[in-house]
Amino acid sequence: MSKKYTMSHTLLVGLLLAFAGGYLDIYTYLCRGGVFANAETGNMVLMGVSIARFDFLSAINYLIPILAFAAGVVISEIVKTRFGNSGAIHWRQVILGVEIGALIVIAFVPSGKVENMIVNTIVSLVCSLQVQTFRNIRGNIIATTMCTGNLRSASEQFYLYKTTKDKSSLKKGFVYLSIIAMFIVGAIAGALLTGFLDMKSVFVPCGVLVIVFILIFVKGKVETVI
Repeated sequence: MSKKYTMSHTLLVGLLLAFAGGYLDIYTYLCRGGVFANAETGNMVLMGVSIARFDFLSAINYLIPILAFAAGVVISEIVKTRFGNSGAIHWRQVILGVEIGALIVIAFVPSGKVENMIVNTIVSLVCSLQVQTFRNIRGNIIATTMCTGNLRSASEQFYLYKTTKDKSSLKKGFVYLSIIAMFIVGAIAGALLTGFLDMKSVFVPCGVLVIVFILIFVKGKVETVI
């Protein structure tokens, strides 16, 4: 039986967002003070280390992106409620517009302790908006800014296929695996391009998000999966 998915739930959009997610994670780590802005687990651990060393200023540096990530979830839900039934523009495009605008701004923010804290806060907000807004790819719950959950789900689906021979589990496993692979590709691209473009390299994931924004404009276009 074939299934149809709207553009915002297609694998193409998921792969593009995963690329942007991997790129932004390496961007903040290499260019903005060694902070993980996508997934907050690392920041929580580093905050704990800073507190244990009585380095409370560094602890605050890790706490602020954590709070920004939480705020992004709330903002995403507010935008969904406000624009969810609007025919003029899709609420996900509103979120993408905010993300794109934020990334353009941080491209012109110079490097520095305070400046990097501001940038990491903005990127944490951007990643939170993305992970909350685009959670469903081909009917699977997927994160495009972090990979731990995707790795767990991929392993589970491959195990289910091995035990049940259900081909749908195999297909789901490969969807998760492709998202993980593209996240890594994004991280590799970020590591290479930040060496040449430095702070301005953030225009690369910004451009990817513009592509996603345009794709969602394609009215009625769907991805058919057999």
